[in-house]
Amino acid sequence: MAKLCPIFQAFPILHQPTHPLPKLSNKRRVMLLDRLDGVPEQFGYIVRAAATCYRSARVLKAVEPDEEAKKHPFLIDTDTASDDAVALIMALRSPQVQVLAVTTVAGNVDVHQASRNALYTAELCASNVPVFTGAEKPLKRAHVSADWFHGRDGLGDHGYAPPRRVPEKQSAVDAIIETIEGNPGLLVVTLGPLTNVAQAVQRKPGIAAKVSRCVVMGGAPCCEGNVTPAAEYNIWCDPEAARIVVRSGLPIELVGWHLCRGEALLNPSDIQQILSFGTPVAKFAIECNSRAQQAILKQTGEHGISLPDPVAMAVAMDPSIITSQSAHFVDVETESELTRGMTVVDRLNVTDDERNRDVWASRLIGGRKAKIFWTIDSVRWKQALYASLK
Repeated sequence: MAKLCPIFQAFPILHQPTHPLPKLSNKRRVMLLDRLDGVPEQFGYIVRAAATCYRSARVLKAVEPDEEAKKHPFLIDTDTASDDAVALIMALRSPQVQVLAVTTVAGNVDVHQASRNALYTAELCASNVPVFTGAEKPLKRAHVSADWFHGRDGLGDHGYAPPRRVPEKQSAVDAIIETIEGNPGLLVVTLGPLTNVAQAVQRKPGIAAKVSRCVVMGGAPCCEGNVTPAAEYNIWCDPEAARIVVRSGLPIELVGWHLCRGEALLNPSDIQQILSFGTPVAKFAIECNSRAQQAILKQTGEHGISLPDPVAMAVAMDPSIITSQSAHFVDVETESELTRGMTVVDRLNVTDDERNRDVWASRLIGGRKAKIFWTIDSVRWKQALYASLK
């Protein structure tokens, strides 16, 4: 038993069989499994006990060790495809971030493929972050994937092995609500359609006030869209959900599609620099975006890889990357097929004019302006990406 002491000291509850297994926060669940990495096989029953504890835990507030308390708690909602995967790598490998949960939604790929891709990416980062499967389709519309951009599996169709883990049994919406309620002040990052988040705030409107920042990768607030002339894909895919979210009172920070273009695009030189790092995550980040690289060339004529979700993650992790921003009322078009999913931004602050007041009444009464990001420091954004892939 002497050899067991360090393990039992690390997890004292495991040698108290008369005690019920404790309820843990997502932070503690991730930490528990991370600390079990490398435990000898003969101690498998301890691993099973910890796993039972992990699976049955509710997401409650807990006291964390000092080093964990210094990390910023994140919840990430994603339709995990190639650029989402790179964004997950940035968060999961950051020493400043503790990802409490990853929730998946139908978007770039079907929701079950999104969960598989999220789990695969987490394993690549040696992370045991829980992954929760969410909405299989938009609130009121059929699901239309972006396989033309990301490939059928969302990761460029390279035949990556299936993940070893499976998603949690709890639904994404329940996980979002419990994670926010158990960790007030956390930061929410959305990388896909907003279906899950919309359902969460509809069920529990009060959670909006418990979120410190809600960084939304979505919209084309200043220019053309990437799926229609008027709309960016994440908002276009489920415009009804997007409208609910922007009207929910969440502290929205909108990271539009335009921020990943131009100098922010990974050019051929940037790609070679990343590959020179020689790490598995660097190779994966470039390889899984191979189809996306072809698609962006056909779509815009730009040579390189556009990474909207990693740009959003970089902004979430370090908002000083933003060089120009302003706060405005935002709404989303849901009726017109011509402009479906258009993010309408009151950049000139004219919504309260007599000619606009009736149309914008629901946004003006108790509404909250969103932060709109117009430009970023492309050099610093790429430095943040490089740091996560080395």
